[in-house]
Amino acid sequence: MLNTAVLERVDLIDTADKAAARAADALSALQREDGHWLFELEADATIPAEYILLRHYLAEPVDTELEGKIARYLRRIQSDAHGGWPLYHGGDFDVSATIKAYYALKMIGDAPDAPHMARARAAVLAAGGAETCNVFTRIQLALFGAGSWDVVPTMPAELILLPRWFPVHLSKMSYWARTVIVPLLVLAAKRPLARNPKGILVDELYTGRPAALGTQAADAKRVWRAAFGALDVVLKRAEPLWPERLRARAVQACVDFVVTRLNGEDGLGAIYPAMANSVMMFDCLGYPPDHPHRAIARASVEKLLVVGEEEAYCQPCLSPVWDTALAAHAMLEAGGPVNEARALAALDWLRPLQELEVRGDWADVKPDVRPGGWAFQYANAHYPDLDDTAVVVMAMARARGHAGGRFDESVARGAEWTVGLQSRDGGWGAFDADNSYHYLNNIPFADHGALLDPPTADVSARCVSMLAQLGEPADSARMRAAIAYLTNEQETDGSWFGRWGVNYIYGTWSALCALAAADLGPDHPAIRKGADWLRAIQNPDGGWGEDCRSYALDYAGYTSAPSTASQTAWALLGLMAAGAVDDPAVERGVAWLARHQQADGLWEQDVYTGGGFPRVFYLRYHGYPKYFPLWAMARYRNLKRSNTRRVAWGM
Repeated sequence: MLNTAVLERVDLIDTADKAAARAADALSALQREDGHWLFELEADATIPAEYILLRHYLAEPVDTELEGKIARYLRRIQSDAHGGWPLYHGGDFDVSATIKAYYALKMIGDAPDAPHMARARAAVLAAGGAETCNVFTRIQLALFGAGSWDVVPTMPAELILLPRWFPVHLSKMSYWARTVIVPLLVLAAKRPLARNPKGILVDELYTGRPAALGTQAADAKRVWRAAFGALDVVLKRAEPLWPERLRARAVQACVDFVVTRLNGEDGLGAIYPAMANSVMMFDCLGYPPDHPHRAIARASVEKLLVVGEEEAYCQPCLSPVWDTALAAHAMLEAGGPVNEARALAALDWLRPLQELEVRGDWADVKPDVRPGGWAFQYANAHYPDLDDTAVVVMAMARARGHAGGRFDESVARGAEWTVGLQSRDGGWGAFDADNSYHYLNNIPFADHGALLDPPTADVSARCVSMLAQLGEPADSARMRAAIAYLTNEQETDGSWFGRWGVNYIYGTWSALCALAAADLGPDHPAIRKGADWLRAIQNPDGGWGEDCRSYALDYAGYTSAPSTASQTAWALLGLMAAGAVDDPAVERGVAWLARHQQADGLWEQDVYTGGGFPRVFYLRYHGYPKYFPLWAMARYRNLKRSNTRRVAWGM
């Protein structure tokens, strides 16, 4: 006769099976007709606020209905706790986000003495006023004449003309920095003034007391910061003496850079800040609204809007490739002819999005590597990324048994490109190889501390997972280097830092999948320590959670946070990769997901578990609580019903 514990486990397997079936049906219903998935990608108040300011900068006709919806969104996400705007749901006060949101609401027509505006203003003044905002907010204010260019660190347009060997060069910066900065170089050189038809300023946010720029860089060095600060003083004094012909040549080089990477209606870099800056650049250079370059740049911004019946906001970018690839993995895990057909339709949609022709900026460092990656967005030919590419390749390789050979060439080219972009330390960055010029994070312009794209544990883990799934021997030179990189990156408590997801749960899931796929085995010290860490931080309710505060520069160890669907799924997938499918911690996590599944078959999550820039910019992927829990529940069912406890795939 079966004992109670055995019966409970059987019931849990059946519960997971039914939950996975319901979730797969619900996810299927959200798939687009052409096979792809796309979910909202929400950041903080800054992007919708900047969208409003962009319209008024250009003096575009006021869209009262749209502005009203964005205003309602901004008012709703204002914090009751501190009166300002945070960088993520339930987060602490952020002065720069609050200034932008306040300015946008005032531009829309909210009265400065309205209660919500008064609370925001009081919070800004208590924090030291608008003088304390970050570099990009200072630029935004200066463009409206609401702040001085004198407090903006100097980045001369001539930067674009410097040789690659020069210590400060665009090729040494990340892709996102490049695409944002180049049009800004023109704006800083020309110093245009927004049309601002209403003449709205925010003088009331200033205290009259100057404030020095801080930094969010994890590797800030006092000597470097002092040296770059002194250089900034010199550049400011030399600015009026710059030769006009040299300045004109530099401006034209910036324009050429932008036009080459304009990327159609998907926009420069396919990210909002770069796209908006390109529009303002074309405007200040006299391009009329109907000029093809300016018109398509402006159109790209509109594609980022999410407009509902009551509210609207602007996304920082779109995530169709990422959403589609991850959803395809979840559907393949769910299994069965219908779900597998859904996954194949998704992979067929992804196949032509592989970039096989354009040699993007990554080729500056790796000129002999053939293109072969996927971007995060619908199109971003100059900037495919390793994370998306590895995830797509793994899904296509997994689907080979159902797809004949139609994905073989895509898999081969994707793997070739990924291997070609391995950095010297054995790891992988997101978009470039060897983008590790850490001294650049000390320049005054880089106060956000995210000027670079060095190798990270999470992206490197994804690439190791891909290579292992494709059969790369663990003792090959590149795999030895990659595994050594990952094990060296493990924290003393057993966790791994998650650059692109929040945070150590995300990084640990990624690394455990990679090391297990590389056949290190559950008894390997790195895997055992990682699994033990996940067990140790499980919440009493059975789930897992982690706050964006874990990115703080003074982080001293994990602090408990409420359980979330996506982080619980990551922890479960990590533990199962580590061979712990029969562990009571896994059973409690599966039960948590089962209890929190909604009537529609999916999971809800307001918490931000995506990373943009640590300490500066976070993301709420609306798709994460839809496909990751499905993936975890289906995997638990599959492993419990199989004759092996080993995960057969890279992730």
